[in-house]
Amino acid sequence: MVPPTTLRPTSAHDARFDDWRWQAQHTVRDLAALERTISLTDAEREGTRRALSQGLPLAITPYYLSLIDADDPACPIRRQCVPVADEAVTVEGDLRDPLGEEAHEVAPGLVQRYPDRALLLVTDRCGVYCRFCTRSRMVGDGGGARSLSALAQAFAYLRAHDEIREVIVSGGDPGLMSDARIESVLSALGAIDHLDTLRFATRTPVTLPQRITDDLCAALRRAHPAIWVMTHFNHPKELTPASLAACAKLVDAGLPVMNQTVLLRGVNDDEATLERLFRGLIRGRVRPYYLLQMDPVRGTSHLRTPLRRGVELMSALEGRISGIALPKLVVDTPGGLGKVPLGRDPVVSSHAASTHLRTFRGDLVEYRDPPSSDPDASA
Repeated sequence: MVPPTTLRPTSAHDARFDDWRWQAQHTVRDLAALERTISLTDAEREGTRRALSQGLPLAITPYYLSLIDADDPACPIRRQCVPVADEAVTVEGDLRDPLGEEAHEVAPGLVQRYPDRALLLVTDRCGVYCRFCTRSRMVGDGGGARSLSALAQAFAYLRAHDEIREVIVSGGDPGLMSDARIESVLSALGAIDHLDTLRFATRTPVTLPQRITDDLCAALRRAHPAIWVMTHFNHPKELTPASLAACAKLVDAGLPVMNQTVLLRGVNDDEATLERLFRGLIRGRVRPYYLLQMDPVRGTSHLRTPLRRGVELMSALEGRISGIALPKLVVDTPGGLGKVPLGRDPVVSSHAASTHLRTFRGDLVEYRDPPSSDPDASA
């Protein structure tokens, strides 16, 4: 393992640090390397030992590690990626596979939970293993990127089901695959005529922004005319010059970028933090898409918030920031039954043609429906 001075270079222009392959090769994966860069608590030390022997592995890129406050256990970046002892705690409602992906697997690596779209899992590897990962049951299990032959049954299923109009390419993080492998997977999907759009789900703009190269953007553009990049910023501290440059490179290449934020206790569960994050994203031309209630993954209760907290936060932000900066608050229901939007109910009362609404300022406003043109309406 390289010394900490290499993992935290003093120069922002260190050529090695700017090489995504160097970043991947020097990812911190063991306790000794982590202790050389962070003043670990006993709980973090215990959690890391457990992660190395069972469950979700440890992986933190040098770049993402450089964002961590080495002396503050409450650092929002640190809470996302450094294991803690609480990961051994299981509470009522915790699930190994909270979204029922295994039950909805229609072919190896292909999950269909909605009539018109499917999820294609092309790798189990990530640059950083987030401690709240909904797929902690499978990521980092050693399989790596899946070949086209390994995905053959998934492609056959997609070709045979023309009701599927969209595929979300995920994992793991497909952004960690080589340009050639990414393009081969996306091109194979692009050859299926009834697929209108593809979503490329990657956290590399956040955890490994060096990965977003001109060559990668060109490969994405060649593969399919309608690719949407879905990324995953959770805290304004992640909006660094490097990550914003990565997003700009994608957008300038004609690739729209959407963001899914997970609501995390002690990371972003306050309105000031979310406001800074959402404003920063739209300044970077990234559209906040979802604020996700964290999935009830086994061993993650220390990071989850009550459902009502998300509603409170979004209600506080409503009207305070632009509509294009406000994501939809959703809970992905356990068992894979689909996403349910949550929000403040603005309807105070409704009768006949009159509805009373409560605005974000607290004002009570009457809205009247037009007279019915149905001759039977007054009968």
